[in-house]
Amino acid sequence: MPLVWPALTVLVYVCSKRLYARTRKLYLTPLVVTPAVVISALLLSGSSYDAFDRGAHWIGEMIGPATISLAVTLHKHLHVLKKHARAIAAGVTAGGLAAVAVSAGLARLFGLAAPIMDSLAPKSATTPVALSVSGALGGVPTITAVATLATGLTGMIVGPLLVRWMRIRSSVGRGILLGTAAHAAGIAKAFEYGADAGACAGIAMVCTAFVTLFAAAPVMSLFQ
Repeated sequence: MPLVWPALTVLVYVCSKRLYARTRKLYLTPLVVTPAVVISALLLSGSSYDAFDRGAHWIGEMIGPATISLAVTLHKHLHVLKKHARAIAAGVTAGGLAAVAVSAGLARLFGLAAPIMDSLAPKSATTPVALSVSGALGGVPTITAVATLATGLTGMIVGPLLVRWMRIRSSVGRGILLGTAAHAAGIAKAFEYGADAGACAGIAMVCTAFVTLFAAAPVMSLFQ
């Protein structure tokens, strides 16, 4: 029954997305509900991950095209991006470098093994890029995937608090904050502030991916 698991995954995602849209409760976000329900179903049925992957592997393969499709949103709000290009470039570069350095620094502080450190370093980039960088550095892609998901969820929770505490009124500032720190999850949250914030979050996520891709190895070498 290879189609049962992808059908369940999509169904739970759609239902939780609608529920979150109505309630705006973070614990009902699809990023939390979908993995929890699917994992619970696997455990209760006694099925293995391999059984799930045989039918649902294509879902993971859609991450790349889904990321690229953000270009449509960016094109619609190109005027905003051109107007604030310097602010976006400065914020994303600083945030991307800080994310890698802080991850590596904390891993080194707590005495984590080098593969774990390499796995955590790219966690602020979008999932396809984070997995690619992790593999190139010698990390464990599974750990990177979990860390990336946790980063997105944390950004969705902490990001709005920072917006409130720091009184960030600009939609550009909100978008840069959420897109740089929390990738796709941050974009979803940024769109709650408006289309301009969502567009800025989208380009911030893409630029953060490039910063992580090119800067991860040099920054990590400082902590070896």
